[in-house]
Order: sequence, then structure tokens, then C-alpha cells
Amino acid sequence: MRIAVNTRLLLKGKLEGIGWVTFETLKRIVLAHPEVEFYFIFDRQPNPMFLFADNVKPVVLFPQARHPFLFVWFFELSLPRALRKIKADLFYSPDGYLSLRTKVPQVVEFHDLNFEHFPGDMPKIHLWHYKKFFPKFAQKAKRIVTVSEFSKQDIVECYGVDPQKIVVAYNGVNEIFKPLSEKEQSVVKAHYSFGHPYFMFVGSLHPRKNLARLFTAFDRFKQRCKNDVKLVIVGEKRWWTEPIQQAYDAMSCKDDVVFAGRLSAEDLHKVTAAALASVYVSYFEGFGIPILEAFRCDTPVITSNVTSMPEVAGDAALLVDPFNEDAIADAMVQVLDPEIRKELIEKGRVRVRDFSWDQTANKIWNTIEKTI
Repeated sequence: MRIAVNTRLLLKGKLEGIGWVTFETLKRIVLAHPEVEFYFIFDRQPNPMFLFADNVKPVVLFPQARHPFLFVWFFELSLPRALRKIKADLFYSPDGYLSLRTKVPQVVEFHDLNFEHFPGDMPKIHLWHYKKFFPKFAQKAKRIVTVSEFSKQDIVECYGVDPQKIVVAYNGVNEIFKPLSEKEQSVVKAHYSFGHPYFMFVGSLHPRKNLARLFTAFDRFKQRCKNDVKLVIVGEKRWWTEPIQQAYDAMSCKDDVVFAGRLSAEDLHKVTAAALASVYVSYFEGFGIPILEAFRCDTPVITSNVTSMPEVAGDAALLVDPFNEDAIADAMVQVLDPEIRKELIEKGRVRVRDFSWDQTANKIWNTIEKTI
């Protein structure tokens, strides 16, 4: 059996949300099925760390697909030729992109359709591409994998897809995330927050991550509590916008905000485990892996009461209206209470047991098997 896989997001030192999902699931699938030939499709020379076993053969296609016009070239011209040459039995794409110009059966993973609901958050050229192609990908795919019941229903409603065609495979969480001792936490705080307690946010600094309202809410929290708590922001400013900048500039306590940039998995684990709480108040998510990362670290979570986040968090987080800065600030005050913190930590330990990358990989593999 020959399975081709879109692995263009496997980039050393640059793994983000979908890249981590790709890494964690493919590693398990490949190692569990040595009888299958996997052809990993890259758009640049791959790092050997992503060739998980001897049954993986790398294929590098031109061009590097990082712009909508290049996406079309890569997936509609280069990829169909490669699939014919490989004689692939199936093409699996974990980042939502398919080819409309091949007869090879395809399985696609859609993580969310945020662009359908908040089109203003995206550059116009990217929005054009998503709006034009993703409805067609949804119809072209033999099966669709998605990461939550919320996203499944969203795909059904937006694209008219038969729900029987969609499989929900919840994301897992990296086992590197675990609690730190008080001494270890002190070292982390000394490095990132001048020794002070801190709230943390992690994610791409994109409008839908709701940073503007988070900044305003943190400002209101500081005005009410008059304490030394900081706010550590983890992520790159790739999608930083004028409204986010304006909200930051308007803060009276902007000196208490620390921008940590992109962190390795090990450093992210430490920052998460030493945090007072993880504040993850996006207004649209297909899943929300940082919620689970915090649960594994015994770190309380404040998250949104919309889209998939209540589905992931269950009763183990403080759920807030992401469009209400006062509600976010209130939750920050609440989580300072030792009894509330203890209850959230205990519930988080229980909730996180329902998620693992092994389960995710098995569901994806079962979907692939049923499609061939």
C-alpha cells in the first residue's frame, strides 16, 4: 500500500498548531504500520527528524507553498504529477489542502472554518483562496477528519457535507507537559516575569486569538487588584494588527506585559507549568490544544464559552464571554482564590485523561483504511 501525505508544515523549529498535530499523529501511524509505504510530500528539503522510519520516502515538490498563488501551483500542478509517479493509493492532507486535479482518493483534515465567520481577520488574498477552494475540497474529499463536534457541525452547515463523511478525532497533548516543583517554577519566573506571578497566553498573535480584549481585560484586572502579576505572551507577531497595537498602546500597565516570542516545546512547558493561569480567550477555535497543555501542568485555565472550547475544557475551566473584557478580568480575579485554583487543578487532571495522540492517530488511520 502506498500512501502520500502532505507534510509541508513539518519544519524544524517552526512547528505550530497544525504542524504539531501532523508530527504527533504521523509519527505514530508510520511506526505502527511498517508494512505501508509512506511518501511524505514536502515543499523544501526535509529535516531527517521528520522521516520517522525506513518506510517513509521523502518527495520534494516545487514551489515552496507559502502564498495562495503558490498553493494553486503546488496542489493543482505539482502534486497530481507526483501522485501519478508514486502510484499512490491515497493522499492524506492534515492541513486542509487537497488537489482538485487528481483521481487518487483523498482524506483531508479540517481544523476549523474561522475564515467563514470572521473574514475580516484575514488578508484579502488568503481569504479569496480559502473561500474559493475549501468548499471544493470539502466536496472532493472521500472523507473529512476534524478535531471537534463543533467543527464537524460547522462543516456540515457551511458546506452541506453529509455528516457521515466526517470523522471527529480529538487532538492529544504532548506528554512533555507536566507539573513543576515550586523551586523549578521560581527559576522560570525569574527568567520570564522578573520573579513575579503571571498569567500566560500562547498562540499565533492573530486577531481571532482576541489579544486586544485580553490586553484591556488585564489592564482592568490590574486596576482592581493593584498587584505585581504579569502577563506573558507566547507567540510570534506574524498576524499583529493595528487594533491589537492600539489596545496595547492604550494600556496603563503595558510594562507588566512580557512578550516571550516563539518558544520550543520544552520552554513552553516550563512557562505553562509556572503560570498562575492560562488565559486562552479566543473567539473562534476548532479545538484549543493549550487548554490541555495547561491541564497536564496543573495550571488553571480561563477560556471562552464559545465554539469548541467548552467541548474541550468540560467543567475544568472558568468559561467566559470572550467579547466581554469585564468577564475576562473577573475570571482573573477569581482564579487568585486558592480554593477555586485547587478545584480547577483537580478537574483538569481528570479532564485531560480523555485526550491522547494515540487515540487521535488510531482514528485517522482507521479513516484512511476505510477510504482505500
